[in-house]
Amino acid sequence: MYQATRPSRSEFVPIRSLRYHVRRWGTPQTGAAPLVLVHGWMDVGASYQFVVDALSPAFAAGREIIAPDWRGFGLTEPPAGTDHYVFADYLADLDQLLDHCAPSQAIDLVGHSMGGNVAMMYAGVRPERVRRLVNLEGFGMPATQPSKAPQRYAQWMDELKSLQRGELALKGYDSATGVAQRLMKTNPRLRADKAAWLAQHWARPNAQGLWDILGDPAHKVTSAQLYRVDEALALYRAITAPTLAIEASDDSLGQWWKHRYTLAEYHERLESVPDCRCAVVQDAGHMLHHDQPQAVAALIEDFLR
Repeated sequence: MYQATRPSRSEFVPIRSLRYHVRRWGTPQTGAAPLVLVHGWMDVGASYQFVVDALSPAFAAGREIIAPDWRGFGLTEPPAGTDHYVFADYLADLDQLLDHCAPSQAIDLVGHSMGGNVAMMYAGVRPERVRRLVNLEGFGMPATQPSKAPQRYAQWMDELKSLQRGELALKGYDSATGVAQRLMKTNPRLRADKAAWLAQHWARPNAQGLWDILGDPAHKVTSAQLYRVDEALALYRAITAPTLAIEASDDSLGQWWKHRYTLAEYHERLESVPDCRCAVVQDAGHMLHHDQPQAVAALIEDFLR
């Protein structure tokens, strides 16, 4: 199994009636912006361990690093009675987490996938709180038309019923090895030792001995709200932090959305960010922080200096 060279410590922080689980590395340093790492959908804060281990000793020793588990993921329990999630809650959770962990200074913010979308939005809403911003494959969503609203609301209500019938339940696994195999099936580049390590943080055994994925099935319910590109671009234009958008050499965006949304459209949207540059990590897919942690760490470290 992979051995972390910079083990994290866990703590639980009271955030909006929830016990938010947060991983922390290092200690606060006077004058150094904390580095906050926010994970993607169906992932956990521990997912960043490989990148943290790949940071240079001088950089890692010079600042505190913080990685929360979003509500309903990892060791952060879902709100009582939740049957769906609203994206704005991630912004408010992050805002109050920063009030707790870094109340008097701007932070450096890194987000992957869904977390990258949250980071971009948050940096537009609270520009004074973000010193520098790194987006790892947080592409946003395909453009929608208002005429699709009736269909979207109907889909949302139908999926709520599916959740209540147990049809969205996540599969359990016989062992941590089974979880690791699932991770490697999803990402063929993931090494067996890293998959075994991640499995211990991505799932846990239940009373029957099966390993449950640490993700609330309600996260699978589609948002009732359409994705509004004009609103996203307004948030992008409000970002004041220098921004680095990192993508993998595999076109995961094209693989997901085909002709509905392309990298060219994503790059066009990034033109709304006042100070944005792009980088590509070679031989990597969507989980680029697992595939090439050294390359991702080097890009982050160079950008945040």
